[in-house]
Amino acid sequence: MSVNKLALIRYKTIDSCLCQRHRKWTLEDLIHKVSEMIYELEGIHTGISKRTIQGDIQLMRSNKLGYNAPIVVLNRKFYAYSDPHYSISNSPISEVDMENMRSAVDVLKHLNGFNYFDEMSDLIARLESNLNKGEGNQKSVIQMEGNKLLKGLQWITPIYKAIREEIPLLIDYKSFKSKEAIETVYYPYLLKEYRNRWFAIVKPKNGSVILTLALDRIKNIQEMAKSGFVRYEGVDFDRYFEDTIGVTKSHNDRGQRVLLSVDAKNAPYVETKPIHASQKIIERHEDGSIIIRIDVVLNYELEREILGFGEAIKVLSPLRLKERIINRVRRSLLQYEGVKK
Repeated sequence: MSVNKLALIRYKTIDSCLCQRHRKWTLEDLIHKVSEMIYELEGIHTGISKRTIQGDIQLMRSNKLGYNAPIVVLNRKFYAYSDPHYSISNSPISEVDMENMRSAVDVLKHLNGFNYFDEMSDLIARLESNLNKGEGNQKSVIQMEGNKLLKGLQWITPIYKAIREEIPLLIDYKSFKSKEAIETVYYPYLLKEYRNRWFAIVKPKNGSVILTLALDRIKNIQEMAKSGFVRYEGVDFDRYFEDTIGVTKSHNDRGQRVLLSVDAKNAPYVETKPIHASQKIIERHEDGSIIIRIDVVLNYELEREILGFGEAIKVLSPLRLKERIINRVRRSLLQYEGVKK
C-alpha cells in the first residue's frame, strides 16, 4: 500500500501525540493537532475530518503498513498507546517497504552510472548494506566509518530545517574555552561535516562575522520568529570551504599556495588520495619522491593533516606554515625528553 505525503504527516503527528503520555488525547485533540501540523508543513488550512482521523487510527492499528500500533481508548474518550515504549518510528520495516526500498536502491544504482550522480555512491552503498543486514539473511559486506559516541547529532534536523526555512535560532552554546553555556541568537547558513563531527556555520544576531559552532557543544536550540532572519550577503556558501581543509576559516581567509615534499614511500598514497582537491604534482624525482602544490587556507586542520604524515612530508613553503610545523614538532619532542630508551 502506497502512503502519500499528507497521510504520512497525519500518522506521524498522531504517533507524536500518543507518545506524549503526560497528556490525555481526545479525538478532537488529535484532529486539531493534525490540522495544525498540515497547515504548518504544507500550508493547507481546509482542516481534517473526524472520519479521516478515525480511518488513520484503524489503519495504524492494522498490519497494512506494518505498524500494528497498540492504540486503545481509555474511558471511552482518551486515545493512548497501551505500550508506553511504542512508536511507529520504532516499528520494523514491512516486507512491502523493504521491497520498495530495494527497488529504490536499484534505481539509484542505475542513475549512479551517470556523472551527475557520482556523489551518490557512498549513500547507495550504505543503503544496500543496511537493507541486506535488515533482512537478517545476509551478512554485512561493507562497514562505514562512524562513531556511536558522538554527541550533538540530534541538532542536525532542527538546524537543517532552520537553514532551509530561514529561521533564526536561539542557541545555548558552551565552547571549550567558556565555563558556562551562553544563549545567543544566530542566523544559520550551512551544516558542515568533517571527520564524523558536525558543525553549523552561523552569524550571531549582534555580530558581523561568520562563526563555526560544533554541534556537540550545543546544549539547547529554540526557534525564533522567521521575520527576524538576516541573510548573509557576499558569500557563496556552496563554495565557502572549497579552499579549506576542515572547518576553521574566517570570512577574510583565502587559500594560499602550499608546497609539500612527499617521500617515495608515501608518494603513491598521496597521489591516489589527494590531501586537497586543488592538489597538483609540481615535480617528480628519480627516487620516487614528489613535490605537490595545494591552494588552501592555513589553519589548524591543515597542520594536523601534515603532522599526521610524520617524517614523510616536509613543508617547503610558505615560510609561515613551515615555521609553525617546526615549532609543533619541537614541542612534541619535549614531551619525550627524559624518557628512557
